[in-house]
Amino acid sequence: MFSPSYKRLLIQTDKGSVYIYTFGEEPTLNKTLEACDGKFLSVDFITPGNKHCVTLTHSGEVCIWYMEDGACVSRIYLKTSATVLACSPSSFSAVVGTVSGYVHFLDLRDAKSPQAIHKAFLSESSVQHLLCCHTLYLIECDPHPTSQKGIMLVPVPQMREFSYDQRGIYLLVGTSEGHIFVISANPSRIFQILGFVEVGKDILQISTVSLLESDIVEVMVLSPVPQTERSKLEIFTLPRLLPQVSTSIADQRGRMIDELIHKILYEIEHTLSSAVLDFQSKRVYGFCKEVPYICSYLLPEQAHKGICILKPHQKVQSKHYGPGMLSLSPHGSWLISRAKCGTLCIRDIYTLETFVSCRSHSHQGHGIQSVRISLDGQNILVNGREDGTLVYLRWRRLGGILTTETLDYCQQLLTIMSNAMEEEDNYFSVAQSDSSSLRSESQHSINENVSLSIDSSQEALLQVDNTKEIPWIQQKNQEALRMEIKLFSNKRREIKTGMKELAKTILNMMEENETVDNIAKLDPREFGLDLEELERLHDESEEEIEKIKKDVEMYNLAKRYLAELIKQECWDSMAVKGRALKCFHIPCVVENFPMKERTDEELKKLTRVLQQKKIETECLKLRKEIVEFQSTMTLVKKRHEEDDEEEEDDVAVKDTNLPNYMFGSQSTDFGIHASLLSSQLELHSREEKINQIILLKDIIYKVKTAFNKEFDAAYKQKEFEIARIKERNVRIQEIILDLELEEPVWQPEFDDYEKPEKILVVEKSEITAQKYVKPWQKVKAELTTIRETEERLLSRVPDTRRRALMDMMGGVLEVKKEDILRMVIPPPAFIAKPDALWSEEEKKQFKEYEKKVKDLNEERDKYRKSVEAELRKLQNSIQESTQNFDDYLKRLFERRVKAEIVVNQEELKINNLIFSLLLDEEINSRETFLNNYLTRKQEEKNQTSEAIQKAREDLDVYKEHYDNLLAEDKVLDRSFKKEFSEIPSHQVDMLYKLFKRRPRIPKPKVHSDAASSVPFAERPESGKLNKDAFAQLMKGMDDMDNINNMPEGLGPSVWEHFCMTRRVKVENEQKVKQKAAGLVEMAAFLRRRVEEDDKVQQEIEKVFQELILLQEEKVKFELNLTIQILLKQGQVELENFQLFLEYSDAILINRNIIEDLNSVIRTQGQKKVTSMMESKDIHKGIFQIEWEHKKMEMEMEDLNQKAWDIQMLFFSRERQKYLNEPNYETLIALQIGIMEETIAVLDKTHKKNVENCKKLLRKLVKFGNQKDVANYTLSCNLREELMAVSERKDICRALGSELTCEKIAKKQYENMMQQQKLTNISKQQAEQILILQAEVERLRMKTFPALLPM
Repeated sequence: MFSPSYKRLLIQTDKGSVYIYTFGEEPTLNKTLEACDGKFLSVDFITPGNKHCVTLTHSGEVCIWYMEDGACVSRIYLKTSATVLACSPSSFSAVVGTVSGYVHFLDLRDAKSPQAIHKAFLSESSVQHLLCCHTLYLIECDPHPTSQKGIMLVPVPQMREFSYDQRGIYLLVGTSEGHIFVISANPSRIFQILGFVEVGKDILQISTVSLLESDIVEVMVLSPVPQTERSKLEIFTLPRLLPQVSTSIADQRGRMIDELIHKILYEIEHTLSSAVLDFQSKRVYGFCKEVPYICSYLLPEQAHKGICILKPHQKVQSKHYGPGMLSLSPHGSWLISRAKCGTLCIRDIYTLETFVSCRSHSHQGHGIQSVRISLDGQNILVNGREDGTLVYLRWRRLGGILTTETLDYCQQLLTIMSNAMEEEDNYFSVAQSDSSSLRSESQHSINENVSLSIDSSQEALLQVDNTKEIPWIQQKNQEALRMEIKLFSNKRREIKTGMKELAKTILNMMEENETVDNIAKLDPREFGLDLEELERLHDESEEEIEKIKKDVEMYNLAKRYLAELIKQECWDSMAVKGRALKCFHIPCVVENFPMKERTDEELKKLTRVLQQKKIETECLKLRKEIVEFQSTMTLVKKRHEEDDEEEEDDVAVKDTNLPNYMFGSQSTDFGIHASLLSSQLELHSREEKINQIILLKDIIYKVKTAFNKEFDAAYKQKEFEIARIKERNVRIQEIILDLELEEPVWQPEFDDYEKPEKILVVEKSEITAQKYVKPWQKVKAELTTIRETEERLLSRVPDTRRRALMDMMGGVLEVKKEDILRMVIPPPAFIAKPDALWSEEEKKQFKEYEKKVKDLNEERDKYRKSVEAELRKLQNSIQESTQNFDDYLKRLFERRVKAEIVVNQEELKINNLIFSLLLDEEINSRETFLNNYLTRKQEEKNQTSEAIQKAREDLDVYKEHYDNLLAEDKVLDRSFKKEFSEIPSHQVDMLYKLFKRRPRIPKPKVHSDAASSVPFAERPESGKLNKDAFAQLMKGMDDMDNINNMPEGLGPSVWEHFCMTRRVKVENEQKVKQKAAGLVEMAAFLRRRVEEDDKVQQEIEKVFQELILLQEEKVKFELNLTIQILLKQGQVELENFQLFLEYSDAILINRNIIEDLNSVIRTQGQKKVTSMMESKDIHKGIFQIEWEHKKMEMEMEDLNQKAWDIQMLFFSRERQKYLNEPNYETLIALQIGIMEETIAVLDKTHKKNVENCKKLLRKLVKFGNQKDVANYTLSCNLREELMAVSERKDICRALGSELTCEKIAKKQYENMMQQQKLTNISKQQAEQILILQAEVERLRMKTFPALLPM
């Protein structure tokens, strides 16, 4: 966005940062607002946790925040997808895990400039599982037990653990593969990777115990047991001297040996969502996943082998819902629980009782994800799961033992670790000067040279790409592999030599197998040495084939379903299928109208409209007959004028019918009867327009149906023409064969758009893919072919008659006329000899031969000419018939265009009517809205009028009180000298001056308009301010009434009387001021009410005007109709036609009407001039009479109003009772006493009921606790029984098939369940039938005529 001067540009980034770019200045880009991308995944405190906290986003952005005000101190970008973050308790460093398996270490000594100092590549699996994220916000909250500040961040479900122990000795990294890597947390050791421990996959939680007085670190890992509803706990210990003895505890691949780390396995019979180990390592606390309980489990003191089952020792209700998580405070005395409900509970580790709780998140956002607590326990960070908030909690009140324990532990831990933290800080300083010393162990191991004397196969195993970084666990595997290769190289060489010899022997056997007979030949698969592997590969290929087949079948099924839906919608649902006809010789195509069947509802509406129109037509005819009958009765005596009257009636009837151009369409050209249509000039009501739309749709349907009939006739004619052409082409083909011509035979065929049903049928020629034939089908086809060949060979027998016929007569017994072209006269045998050697007989035979040949050629020419003439005749007849069909189809095309014009004309009329209906509905809705709004404003006007009347009455009463006080004040002022007339005058004057003097009081501050707009601020006229001012005034009066201020020569009694008089005067003035202020405020209140009343009145008038305009527009819309007219082209020619294109104000009327109207106007004009002259004289008298009439009406209205006021004078029953009852006050006192006794009885009864309810509530609470304990016992027993049942099912399944009695019982059980299901269905149907019968009876009674008694 540019500035108004176009010198600066405001730029916003995708993550929310804002920059200002200034043209021509340095620097050109200024940062205005910097925002994070908001995708926070993890959060932690920087040791000791009282100043800064660190957050991590999915994009690898690490931000350091100041906890007091939530400001961002600094940030660093790792430029990789991150997953989790943790801060070290023993140094000012943090570690970040990534998706790719890297672990980045950060230097946080300077919060304003964090640095990445080291990274390690542990494995290719991610450190944690990633989900969605949200945006960063800062909020202020104040829940009950603590104060909190919140930051929006990302919920991260299904998190893998990534944490330090309590003293910061080791860093434990859990991955998705079930590996827990142990890394030294000291930067001085270059964050050495000490090894890894294999545990179960899907790690739920890692808990550590590292006490100050102990030399070991105990680790507990919680994971689910697959395929069972149990949880597994794995506990192992890590000695503090592990970096010095890591090579002896871990094997060559880096895996720590279970026996050396004392790994112990435990199982819990129910599933846990979280578990922690207490600091004494004697008890485990778990959060149950299925039931809302927190349980504690005692660990056995004696060592055991295998898996030990733990039983619950103590359990309490968690008061959470959904799976929850547990964690311990740094000093180990608090157990922190959180769950999906969003409530954070802090419990005592020994009693598991909650001593503080805080609802920091909503259950709609799936509650709390994680909790971090500082070393001193004063600060808590709570991370939301899906609501996108990070809440910072701080204790309001924390004292006693809780504060002592946490602060002592924090002080002790910081004292012990202070030396170590200083050493690590010094190492950080040295490391910054020499960054090469902080290279990771993985990179160092990749670049080292490997020199081993091994053969080519061993070199292939050890080939490593130095350009690609290898994970630490893979490096360890390669190092172990090198050692194994070096140790067993000779043995491997011997085995490889033996394998080569064995392979050579097998190859020789296979070559020999190819030379033997088929009977003795072995299958090539039999030469495979590993038959199990071959079988496995074969099974895998078969499974893959079956999977591909299933996928293809499902894909084909989906496509067939889609095709069936399209066919059902576009083909099967059409009563008239869409098709086209093409001409034989010209590029002309005619399409029909695809049509659907009209629904029952449409037909019902059409029948109703037609019946209504017929009734209206019959009513109109009857009215005309009545009028004609009356006219004939009046004209009986004038028989000679009957013929003229009939002609006039015929003309009138014809005039009543509108011309065709007024219908707005050419539907009558298709023989459609449009007499039931209403005229376009009469469609005023909504019902008429709807009926007109239904009739127009029926006309469209009839037009399409009429054209489709003509199209079907043309289609049948084309079928007949094609069949006749096929018959003639048979003869043409024979003639072409006889004449040996190369002319093509023209055979027309229907195209796909002429027969669209051909598209729905797939021909075999259209299938390009090879058909899949199963093996058994192939074998069957081969056997069938062999059998048919044998039968054909057996059926061949010598056929001497057929052979003789073929040799002697060409295969026919009679020579046909068509064969004359192929007939050949054989030449005599002597024609091969020279002419000189011929004899007379031979010469005579040769002459006869020539004569026969000449006659044959003549016959052949005649036949050829006749056949050619027949060929031309057939071709001409085909050409003529097809040409005639093309001409017919061209006429049908013109008919199609005309039908489409008619359909478009009718649809245009329908659209105009629909638009008018919508506009009418809009006007009605607007009118309804204005009426409702007017009603509300009128009610508001009545309320404001009542408020004004009441305010005026109150103002009058208040003003009367103010006038009385003001008069009393003046009386006191005037009577002052009279009261002190006994003393000398100069003392009276001095006392009068003192009487007028008032103590100085600081004026109250004048409130501004902004302050007065605050609804809860104190008003200057409020009672509290008045009391304060009066108290200050009285205090000043006490000072003035002091005896020291008494004038000289005045007696004490006179001074006291003067002080009392002055005090009365001052109090009266104060009351006058208060009354005056109240009077001003009441006047302002009345003025505001009057302004509001005027405003409401203006709105009412405005609404009235809008209603009048809307009604005028509605009337205009109902009368100003949109009609459709057919105009012939060229009938009206105008030169400047641009001036007449807008006809919105034009009125369409008949020309004769205008001419008749003009003549009537001229006649009436003359009459009007005459009448105006006559009415001019009478008009003056009319005005006088009207004025007197109005005067009398007004007097009559005044009298009626006075009479009505007298009649409606209100006199209530209470007033009547007050006047009639002699002891009215005694009666009221008696009623009050009765009501007080009743209230006392009710109060006593209410207290008794409350006590009973409390007793019942205590019993129910006790009973509920018993039921909870019983339910938990039953749930445990149920789980044991389910496990026993599953074990018995496995035993039965292993033993074999079920027994016959069990099958019978199972079958009977299924039959019983089916019968019960059918019984339930029948009951439901019976209930539905009863409901429907009741509904039918209600409807029947509703429509039944009610006969009221006379």
